[in-house]
Amino acid sequence: MRTGGELLVACLEAQGVTTSFGVPGESYLAVLDGLHDSDIGFVICRQEGGVAYAASAWGKLTGEPGIAFVTRGPGATNAAVGLHTAMQDSSPMILFVGQASTEHLGREAFQEVDYRAFFGPLVKWATQIEHVDRVPEVMSRAFAVAQSGRPGPVVVALPEDV
Repeated sequence: MRTGGELLVACLEAQGVTTSFGVPGESYLAVLDGLHDSDIGFVICRQEGGVAYAASAWGKLTGEPGIAFVTRGPGATNAAVGLHTAMQDSSPMILFVGQASTEHLGREAFQEVDYRAFFGPLVKWATQIEHVDRVPEVMSRAFAVAQSGRPGPVVVALPEDV
């Protein structure tokens, strides 16, 4: 049985993703493991704002969503300026954000943020994967939303137990 991270990476491969950007973080280790075993490049950046700018630029230059990964809490909030830029510039991108485990959500878990509420006004769609079975569905919709109509950013939160 594949982990949610492996399934997410398989979905990225199915969408033709070749490159991603990120600051490695413990809240999405399963995805990092999946990327290690795939042909998708992972460009390590020094700060989350740089991750978001790089993914935004990728989207602007290629027309394909730039793929970004950041850890939860401060890592996610540091990426906000790049999301705003992607929205203003109509750049398709998808930001994946680590999240506290589902059993701890709503209990002020370590670095927990309600990403739908926080990023909702800045992006085309902000969501959270609640169950591993929904990974392909959410991934398909994230790519469609990022590229349809006026292109722009999408945020997908990844609880560490999914």
